[in-house]
Amino acid sequence: MDEAGSSLVVHAGHLVDGTGRAPQPDHAVWIQDGRIHAVGAAPRIEQDAPPAARRIDLGDDAYLAPGLIDGHTHLSLAGDGRPYVEMFSESDEMMVLTGALNLRRHLLAGITTIREHGARNRVGFTLKEGLGRGFIPGPRMLVSGRPITCTGGHFHMCNETADGEEEIRRSVRRLVNEGADYIKIMASGGGTVGTDPTRASYSVAELHAAVHEAHHFHRLTAAHCRARESMVNAVEAGIDLMEHAEFLEPDGDLHFDPDLAEKMTEAGIWISPTLQAWCRWPRVVCLRHRRDAGDATDEELLELEPLEVRARGRLDVMRRMLDICGKERIVPGTDSGVNDLAFGHLDYDLELLVEVGFTPAEALESATRVSSEAIGLAAEVGTVEVGRAADLVAFGGNPTRDIAAVSDVVAVFQAGLPVVSPDPDHGRQL
Repeated sequence: MDEAGSSLVVHAGHLVDGTGRAPQPDHAVWIQDGRIHAVGAAPRIEQDAPPAARRIDLGDDAYLAPGLIDGHTHLSLAGDGRPYVEMFSESDEMMVLTGALNLRRHLLAGITTIREHGARNRVGFTLKEGLGRGFIPGPRMLVSGRPITCTGGHFHMCNETADGEEEIRRSVRRLVNEGADYIKIMASGGGTVGTDPTRASYSVAELHAAVHEAHHFHRLTAAHCRARESMVNAVEAGIDLMEHAEFLEPDGDLHFDPDLAEKMTEAGIWISPTLQAWCRWPRVVCLRHRRDAGDATDEELLELEPLEVRARGRLDVMRRMLDICGKERIVPGTDSGVNDLAFGHLDYDLELLVEVGFTPAEALESATRVSSEAIGLAAEVGTVEVGRAADLVAFGGNPTRDIAAVSDVVAVFQAGLPVVSPDPDHGRQL
């Protein structure tokens, strides 16, 4: 392809580049062969870019930013409120189709990179292969394949059961051989029937076996940790990223442990609190809308009250953790697919991060630059800089002032291709 044919210039009223700088007015991005070739003031970029390059002007009100990153998804699950036992009654083929639909939903919401955190058999690998072949549209994917779990453990339905250090090492080797980009292990129980989210599933030695083997193959690790005990084990084992971090005790309540938070900070572990999952935030949002519109029934109002109490408790624990751990190691993740966590709503997690003390600019950066560092893709995505993949999203308002702007997506570009565009001649149909 010649230089003009492979070139695209995207102009926006404002650029939020993900590096922490304030929004830059009247900026443009010159994209060449799917990568960012130049970034700067629009007049300079227009002067330097080939005259025949395609141009897309997003308008003076648009804020162009790096594509969003969701570090925790379950593509093969529908997020429609059904329990796990019903969702896992689907065939693998139906789970692949579900995943294809969910990929599209996330991409249209400006999410251009995801971590697929565990699916049955080869479903996750199949989705990534289909994406790579161009059969289906969606964010770029990192897949864990099947999450490693103990006998009868959380997500045992995915069929990667391992008990003891040697079995865990074999599981890691098997997953890497099948194409896993990173390793996911269930360090505590969860929502799977018969498991206990308040207790650890693996010992420190078992978790360390997973970490050691994964790092031998240059793979990062992520651990599902709801129980405080599992969090302690994960830190001691050297896990790279901790999911949930709820400080659950055997009594079923959240008990923040400042000493553990200090150890997490010292270890430099990444933390993905998946706030909307614990808070059942989609349901809270729905019920609040109905209440504010005067349409809520008495039963719905009664349902809302305990959900808000639950949310306040979780957010209070998060605030206390931030006082010790800081914000630079916190990454958002939707946990989309499970329960009623529908795809396309990373905005909920960012709103909740602002609720616990992030500025809107910090929340946006957590979903871009910080997340790219946590998942090992900092050289590829997360900022709008020369050499990075041209994964971009444009919002109709300023997300560094009002985080609600991330819900107003006006354009999406992945690897330089317009996925959503205000220009009907340039946006591709998904």
